[in-house]
Amino acid sequence: MNQKSGAARSPIVHSFTEKQGQYLAFIYAYSRLFRRPPAEADMQRHFQVSPPSVHQMVLTLERAGMIRRQPGVARSIELLVAPQDLPILE
Repeated sequence: MNQKSGAARSPIVHSFTEKQGQYLAFIYAYSRLFRRPPAEADMQRHFQVSPPSVHQMVLTLERAGMIRRQPGVARSIELLVAPQDLPILE
């Protein structure tokens, strides 16, 4: 296997906390499983946190350039971190 196969990809290195990594891993896993991004309510149920906590995390991930959303469009979270850079979802 060639380890440099991602060379054409942008060399952005994302640095995220353990909690941020878990949210990113959840977004990735949910999107793969259900073929659509999760709603904030889905993340709230999974992580057992309040709606404001989830929303704050989504805003943080967006500001950090790890996800992108379309304003006013439900379930529009797009992951900008390569799947191989994500931690395993716990």
